Amino acid sequence: MDTKSDISPRKMRLGITGGIGSGKTSVCKVFTVLGIPVFYADNEAKSIMESDPAIKYELNHVTGKNLYLNGTLNRPLLANLMYNDKKLLVEINQMVHPLVFRNFNIWADKQNTPYVIVEAAILFESGIYELVDRVATVVTPVEERIKRVMGRNKHTREQVLNIIKNQMDDQTKIKLSQYVIGNADDDMIIPAVLKIHADIINYLKNR
Repeated sequence: MDTKSDISPRKMRLGITGGIGSGKTSVCKVFTVLGIPVFYADNEAKSIMESDPAIKYELNHVTGKNLYLNGTLNRPLLANLMYNDKKLLVEINQMVHPLVFRNFNIWADKQNTPYVIVEAAILFESGIYELVDRVATVVTPVEERIKRVMGRNKHTREQVLNIIKNQMDDQTKIKLSQYVIGNADDDMIIPAVLKIHADIINYLKNR
């Protein structure tokens, strides 16, 4: 007997990812204008590291540093430590990500929209992709990404390249995605977002 019809379907979830500087936030803003709420996983992770006492203790412990000397997290120091030590990067991610996943699930269940979005730079690497139904990857040429991040975050070229090196490459992301959004400087993201939105709404009406 097919019991699927007896079960109320979970709210559909779209994951949006892309490497640093690809323009994920700009894409998400268009979805927000359409009335679709966005959960920013990276911001949630930062909030957890800033406010959770147990996580703060563990971060100091695994890094061997006092990352909160001035009462707030020394993000540049933590980023430098993480991106130069893959073992530490994995350890910190395994510490923080389960809390992000939990908070996303709680948040998603509270939304009253046809579908919800989670935006994460490391959607696949973190494992949060397992909580979504479809994925859209935002792609931008590497040189444009480097220029954007250097201008935005005051990083050196070497620092940006180091971050990119620690993230999954675009081609692998694309193979794991249902949608791809080009976001080079001469691309128009609004039509691409509208097309994805219409596709999802149409799917939900007919499932």
